[in-house]
Amino acid sequence: MSALTGTTVIAKSWSFHAAHRLLSLPEGHKCRREHGHTYTVEIEWTAEVLTGPGFVTDFGNFGPFKRHLDENFDHRNLNKVMDAEPTSENLARLLAEWIVEHLEPALEGRLVSVRVSESPTSWARFTVVRP
Repeated sequence: MSALTGTTVIAKSWSFHAAHRLLSLPEGHKCRREHGHTYTVEIEWTAEVLTGPGFVTDFGNFGPFKRHLDENFDHRNLNKVMDAEPTSENLARLLAEWIVEHLEPALEGRLVSVRVSESPTSWARFTVVRP
């Protein structure tokens, strides 16, 4: 290996279908009406040291997060499963909080960010800032 130093980041994405409405928007705004999306959630994960055979972590280690998405968000009304307005921004933060609490303690490395897309052309990213 060369003397080059840097950070390795991996990413994994999943999709789910859900409905929501943004009640804080004014009457007449199309997103105030109930509507659905095929959401794509992408996480970025990093580690200072690669584990055998040269992984940040095995992608299979993210299985519990996939189960969390399937059980709690897929084919649901996000207004009923989230305490905050169900925007992509709030969903990205909520999912990052779950990952840091439930997944990080069991895996090597750490979460960098969670990106939530409502469509192929629009997304929000929550980047974890650590002290």
